Amino acid sequence: VQLVESGGGLVQAGGSLRLSCAASGSTNSISVMSWYRQAPGKQRELVALIISGGGRPKYADSVKGRFTISRDNADGTINLQMNRLEPEDTAVYYCNALGVLKNYWGQGTQVTVSS
Repeated sequence: VQLVESGGGLVQAGGSLRLSCAASGSTNSISVMSWYRQAPGKQRELVALIISGGGRPKYADSVKGRFTISRDNADGTINLQMNRLEPEDTAVYYCNALGVLKNYWGQGTQVTVSS
């Protein structure tokens, strides 16, 4: 499975960005798709996840009500709509796919929120 993220950039506080993750390869083996982020000097943390079989998405408390994870059923792309961005959201954002025997990661995309 290969994951390619896009959509990062620089935005002012209060603004919005939309991240996308395109998956290719043996995508039928994927059970969960997630977005993680890692800020400088901090551990990587889970931001949001969506389960392939359905069910409600899950969010970190810090992004609830501001971020929305969704799946484009036409091509399987996973999107992360980020609204009301805060400087604390600055990080490298990674797409993750949980397969049967392996965890897959994208290369990451930088999100910078200026105050």
